[in-house]
This record gives sequence, C-alpha cells and structure tokens, in this order.
Amino acid sequence: MIHLRFKMILGFVEQDGGKVNPHSLEMLTLARRLAGETAVPLHAVVIGAAVEGLGAYGVTAVHLAQHPDLTDYAPAAWAECIVQLIAAERPTAVLAAGTERGNEVLAYVGAKLGAAMAANVTSVTPGENYRITRLRWGGSLLEEAWLKGEPKLLTVAPLSIAPEVVGDGMAKVRPFTPILTDDDVRVRVYGEPEAASGREQPESGKVTLADARVVVSGGRGVGSAEGFAVLEELADLLGGAVGGSRVATNLGWRPHTAQVGQTGTRVAPDLYIACGISGAIQHWVGCKGAKHILAINTDPDAPMMTKADYAVIGDLHEILPALITEIKMKMGRG
Repeated sequence: MIHLRFKMILGFVEQDGGKVNPHSLEMLTLARRLAGETAVPLHAVVIGAAVEGLGAYGVTAVHLAQHPDLTDYAPAAWAECIVQLIAAERPTAVLAAGTERGNEVLAYVGAKLGAAMAANVTSVTPGENYRITRLRWGGSLLEEAWLKGEPKLLTVAPLSIAPEVVGDGMAKVRPFTPILTDDDVRVRVYGEPEAASGREQPESGKVTLADARVVVSGGRGVGSAEGFAVLEELADLLGGAVGGSRVATNLGWRPHTAQVGQTGTRVAPDLYIACGISGAIQHWVGCKGAKHILAINTDPDAPMMTKADYAVIGDLHEILPALITEIKMKMGRG
C-alpha cells in the first residue's frame, strides 16, 4: 500500500490591490506554529496579485494564482484555485483568516471537497484529528471540538492572535495558472476601468475604523445624527475614527460601514471610547479587542460601563465638550 505524505501547512492570504489583509498575518502566526509542531513547512497561496514580506512570518513558498479572470474578488474562482492547489500540493491543513472573504472562500473549498470547515478558531492541537478551540455565539462562548478529514480546513478568529514577525527570510514565489470555467467567475467584483473597482473609498485623509488607534463610537444615547458632531471633533483631535452601534446605524445617524459589532467591523484600537452605548453582546464582540475601553453613559449599570476599563457617569453632551477643551489646552490649542 502506498501512503501519500502530506507536504505542508497552507495559508490563504487575502490581498486587495496587492495589500495584505492584516488578519491574514494573524492567521499566518497560528499556521506557522502549527507547521512547527507538525515538522512541515508553511506555504501561502495568494490570488491574482503578488504580495511581499510573507517570509517574515515564516512562509517559505508563495503559490501565486494568476489568470485573466482573477483581477478582482470572485469567491468561487478563488476557491477553485485553492482546490486545484490542494490536489497538486497535498497540504495537511488549509487556514484562512476568519474574515468575510476568508470564511466565504474556505466554505466554498469545503463544499467542493466535501470536507468539514471550522470557523473562528483560536487554538489548535495537532494530531490525526485536530483538537480546536473556537469562538461561538459572537465570541460569548468558547467551544472545544475535534476537526477531522484531509485536509483540515479552518479559519482563524480575527484579533485572537497577535501577528509575529520571526525573521527576514524570503519566500520563493511559485506562479501557477488555474483552470477556471464561466461558472467560477459568475460572481465577482468588477467596475469600469475608470471606476474604483466597484468599491467605496474612505474619505481622503481619514483613518479607517480597522486602522485607527483611537475609535470614538456612539449609540442611542447620542440622540441624533447631529449629535455625532462632538464625537467627530474628539476623534479628529485624537487622530481617530468615528464608529457607531447597530442602533445608531439603523436609525441612519451613521453609515452602516461605521458599525462596530458582530455584524459590523471588529476593531482593536489602543483606546475605544463608547459614548451612550449600552453594550449589548453583539457590540461588545466588535470592540473587546481594544487595549483600553472608556465608557460614557448616564446609566451606571449599563453592560458597557461594567466591562470598561474606565467609566464616566454623566451626559456625554456635557462630558465630551469638557474633554475636548482640556485636550486642546494640553495641545496648546486652547
């Protein structure tokens, strides 16, 4: 009987315009540890455009899928690239970031292979079957489970692992051309040549929620769309971004792209300032990665107030102007 040896751990690295999604670097950190524990190398697969710097995260080879139909995101096509690479390279496990794209693409891979996929994993103990810990119910529950099958398919919960640079090694790039059908590219992101690839672009000079070191968020307690003006002023002073709860976005006070929470953006700034936000579990999931949380609310028993590192009980429309005045004085702008 011939036993086929599995060759490596494979990490699916998301890129957009050649820029790596930061959550993919978190995934590579867990993948590198897994590769070390199983004594196999770590490879990466990138779709459409080359990226640099993956060698610093322990990647020894980058499989670059290139095809005329891979100019932008196409979930079925991206999955087909990975499926064909799995057939050729036989990885023991395939990991992706637990982002919208990572979960979607790896779910496609699982469907094509008839294999199980575990989402939002935070730790892995390798073996014939992997013992995994993963986030459930929006992060309010940790589940321990066994992941079976070949290859193992899993996504890594965003913000659960800090990315680690382990050196300055160079990863060898191995281009390949997948075979794609019309069905594979039936759904994809595209735009006119002059357009911005069908995407909403952030306002020039503004930091995004995902990148901001300070996020000032507002909820029902802000009272109106106009009430967010003081939050915007504070965020501008601190070089931060403005977010909102689901209530604030549903009421039209903030765009849905600014929503922080389980169904919005998950952030991990140095400081998260929650203004008039009660702190339901769905919102807490989106901001609990912050290093420090300051909550401002009139209700001292609101969940956000009890979980925050710092809490100020009072009317945000009185507290924020006073805080802004003090900051300006410290900055010599009073």
